[in-house]
Amino acid sequence: MTYQPSPQRYDKMQYRRCGNSGIKLPAISLGLWHNFGHVDVMENFRQILHLAFDSGITHFDLANNYGPPPGSAETNFGKLLKEDFAGYRDEMIISTKAGYHMWAGPYGEWGSKKYLVSSLDQSLKRMGLDYVDIFYHHRPDPDTPLEETMSALDLIVRQGKALYAGISNYNAEEAAKAIDILKQLGTPCLIHQPKYSMFVRDAEEGLLDVLGNEGVGCIPFSPLAQGMLTDKYLHGIPEDSRAAKSTGFLQTSSVTDEVISKIKALNELALQRGQTLAQMALAWLLKDSRVTSVLIGASKAAQLADSLKALDNIEFSADELAKIEVILGDYRTQA
Repeated sequence: MTYQPSPQRYDKMQYRRCGNSGIKLPAISLGLWHNFGHVDVMENFRQILHLAFDSGITHFDLANNYGPPPGSAETNFGKLLKEDFAGYRDEMIISTKAGYHMWAGPYGEWGSKKYLVSSLDQSLKRMGLDYVDIFYHHRPDPDTPLEETMSALDLIVRQGKALYAGISNYNAEEAAKAIDILKQLGTPCLIHQPKYSMFVRDAEEGLLDVLGNEGVGCIPFSPLAQGMLTDKYLHGIPEDSRAAKSTGFLQTSSVTDEVISKIKALNELALQRGQTLAQMALAWLLKDSRVTSVLIGASKAAQLADSLKALDNIEFSADELAKIEVILGDYRTQA
C-alpha cells in the first residue's frame, strides 16, 4: 500500500526560524546516526520516517559515514525517498556532512576541498538527489587552513549541490572564525550542530552567544546524552544498553553511581512536570530561543512518539531551572 502522509502533519509541530535565514526548522528533527544502516531492519526505519513526516518533522539529518556500514544510512534513506516520499522532496530539509574518516588514503577525511567536494558527490549518488538542503563540515581540521574548508562549502553552495552551509563540533572561537569567513565569501553560515545536553554543556561556554549574535541557527545533537537522560539507567546499566556493550561512544565507566543518582533526581523533577526524563531533557534545550531545533535519534517509532510529547511542555519556572542546576552541580561528561 502506497504511503499517504497525514493531511494534518503540520498542525501540531512548532517551527522556529533558523538564525537570520528564511528557513524554519521543526523544533524536533530526526537524525539517522544509528538504526538506519544495512545491519538494521528496513521496515522499522520506514515506520520511523513515516511517523516523523506525519508529525511535522521536515528535517532529516545524515552524514557520509552514518550506518553501519558507513554510507548505508544515506543509501537506505535514498531508497525510502524514492519509494515513499517521491512527491514530497520540496517539503523536506535534508542535510549531510563530511569530516570524519570515510575512505582510505589522504583524501578520505578532515577538511580539504578535495575531500568535501568528493564526499558530497558520493552522498548525492547514494541518496539519489541533485542537491541537499544543508551541507556541514562535520568537525574542525587542525591541519587544513580554515579558509580552504570554508571556501569548499562556498563552492558547493554556488554549484547548487547544497542550498546552505553549516558547521558541526566547532568551539566558540573556531565557529566565530568560520562564520566570519563564510560571511566574507557571500555564503552565510546557516547553522551549527554542537553536542549539547544537560550533561554536556560546552556550548554554553561562548558558543551559544556567538551563534545568537551572528544570527546562526543551533541544532544540538546527542540531547539525551546517549540515552543517559532517559529512564533506561534509573536502576543501573541494562544489559542491552550502549553502555553495557561499551562498543560505542558511551562507556560503562561513564555511568557511575553519582551519575545514576543525578538521573534519578532529574527523573523525579520530570515526573512532577508531567513528563518523562527524556521529554524534559529535550524541553530543557528548547527553552533557549537560540536553539532552533533538537536532533533526536530513534530505534523504533514508539521512541519517536515519546520524544515528540516534549513539545507539550517546554516552559520552565525559575524554581525548576534552579533545581536542575542544583542536581547537575558541576557535573560534566562526554556522553
